[in-house]
Amino acid sequence: MIKRIFDFIFSGIGLIVLFPMFLVLAVFIKLSSPGPVFYLGERVGKNGKHFKMYKFRTMIDNAERLGGPSTSDDDPRLTKTGKFLKKFQLDEFAQLINVFRGEMSLAGPRPEFPLYVDMMTEEEKRVILSVRPGMTDFASLWNFHEGELLQGSLDPEKTYLEKIRPEKIRLQIKYIKERSFWLDIKVIILTILKIFK
Repeated sequence: MIKRIFDFIFSGIGLIVLFPMFLVLAVFIKLSSPGPVFYLGERVGKNGKHFKMYKFRTMIDNAERLGGPSTSDDDPRLTKTGKFLKKFQLDEFAQLINVFRGEMSLAGPRPEFPLYVDMMTEEEKRVILSVRPGMTDFASLWNFHEGELLQGSLDPEKTYLEKIRPEKIRLQIKYIKERSFWLDIKVIILTILKIFK
């Protein structure tokens, strides 16, 4: 209950404070390429419930038809504005909308594509889907710029599944087992520091 109140208050404050920046980003996204400002990706949340996760659009419209969900920094689907947004993680700030609505939390395991959830073991599903997904957690801090690891790969999807996903799941489970209000504060602060660093 405390976690939800914290998420509701601070996501609301974040949306108000960052609204001018959101407007500027929206203008640059629209000027960069035709299409919507937001990308609404289907993700799996708490108890396996599907929801639409907000991101500022970083790719050409309908990019999912041209490639898989894993995105490298040299992905040809990225727009010029999109590359800038991903470099500084600015596309992720739109998820404050999901946090405010109660679909996500500020801290928690990153929400996954249904495709990747289907690949989980029953035990992994039981643990990871027992909490609200979040904007950041141990896995996010470990692999802050996922696109850099995938850059240059001939098969980004294979690289993700082999080199990133196993450690990501391990760290997500570690976060859930150790989670507390103060750990969430620590993870959020470390994430903010990484963004500015």
